[in-house]
Amino acid sequence: MEVFDAIRTVLAVRAFEDKPVPDELVDRILEAGRLTASAMNKQPWHFVVVKDRDRIARLGSSLRSGPYVSSAAFAVAVAVERSPLAISDGSRAIQDMILTAWSEGVGSNWVGFSGMLDEAGRTLKLPDDLELLAVIPFGYPAKQVGKGNKQRRSSADVVSLEAFGTPYRA
Repeated sequence: MEVFDAIRTVLAVRAFEDKPVPDELVDRILEAGRLTASAMNKQPWHFVVVKDRDRIARLGSSLRSGPYVSSAAFAVAVAVERSPLAISDGSRAIQDMILTAWSEGVGSNWVGFSGMLDEAGRTLKLPDDLELLAVIPFGYPAKQVGKGNKQRRSSADVVSLEAFGTPYRA
């Protein structure tokens, strides 16, 4: 899948088939995160891969906004250093993993955000110098998802030319 097609069609997946994702594809998704560009090449992230069914269930139950994580084939918890640029860099890594997975037919979704994930961080035994940014469940979608059927604001509403409020296209 072309990169733009992945961006254009990716949708949040919250229900997964009971089917494993091949290790080679898990590795590819992780490699996409690891290779992501970061400010000053600091790479302020650490990825915790959770595959064990019992651990995934415990992780899912620790997430108020994402108990469906429990049904994923695997999850990646993205922890970042406590530094000013880490949230931005970690977010970039998450998006690269999501798009890589989607291009291979694997769905995912961003669950949680910093400050809402303390219990999950304890479940994963994160050290104090790392903060859990998000948990990303991955798996094959349980039902057909309408690729590209997105409800988005129009370009005229979100794009300006040269200065705010100047239409990009007249």
